Amino acid sequence: MSRPFVKMNGLGNDFVVVEARSSPFEPTPEEVRTIAGRGEGGIGCDQLIALTATSEGDAFMRIWNADGGEVSACGNAARCVGWLLMQASGGDQATIATRAGRLRAWAAGPRAVTVDMGAPGLGWRDIPLEEDMDTRGIELQVGPVDAPHLHTPGCVSMGNPHVVFFVADAAKAPVREVGPMIEHHFLFPEGVNVGFAEVQAPDRIRYRVWERGVGETKACGTGACAAMVAAHRRGLADRKATVVLDGGELRIDWREDEGGAPGHVLMSGPVAVEFTGMLPPPGGRGV
Repeated sequence: MSRPFVKMNGLGNDFVVVEARSSPFEPTPEEVRTIAGRGEGGIGCDQLIALTATSEGDAFMRIWNADGGEVSACGNAARCVGWLLMQASGGDQATIATRAGRLRAWAAGPRAVTVDMGAPGLGWRDIPLEEDMDTRGIELQVGPVDAPHLHTPGCVSMGNPHVVFFVADAAKAPVREVGPMIEHHFLFPEGVNVGFAEVQAPDRIRYRVWERGVGETKACGTGACAAMVAAHRRGLADRKATVVLDGGELRIDWREDEGGAPGHVLMSGPVAVEFTGMLPPPGGRGV
């Protein structure tokens, strides 16, 4: 039986969203790569998303990166899924269960959604790192030992691991050169999303990102959250900032800490529907 999908994007970070609440959907890594492929035979996306049944929210969001690996979190996908669920219910809020925890989404405009991404993970085990380090600035550098091009990045987990290098000019950041090298660095046993942040003002950050299992993308919602959190922890930014990505802008609000615990991070931005279609049945492209 064929299965319907919706192709959506959040600031150009694009997804194939599959409805799977009434029947199982278990694509193999090869099938995920085929669907995500941007050449002949593929639909094309950064992540494949499946909505499955759960008692913990309106839907459980499963996420596969374009390389076929399943991951725990994706901020832009959460905004897109939140919008779909609200459209279906006619309400103005939705709860999304994920491997990283439950997320609450609510309408922020006709085609805009805010998601409470929860509290950031700031300990070295939260990222996780291979060894104990201060995540405000870990011992990592790129380039000559006596004159590194990049050094002392911050690390944040937003349900997935991020490392954030601070640069003078994000437009000139070596995203494609350094990204794949750091993604698989031994310090990050689960791999890592690699970001390059230019703090233009206390409330404005220009950000580019190499996503784990995907490559350079136009936007990364969890990455935007991580960039703001990492910048604030270094005294470079306020707790509210606009993060400017290649695909557009996200508004990030890191709430005040409560009881010694990090406050939740709210992410707001637009969503877009590109088209709908049907995945072929098993034996077509194998899903």
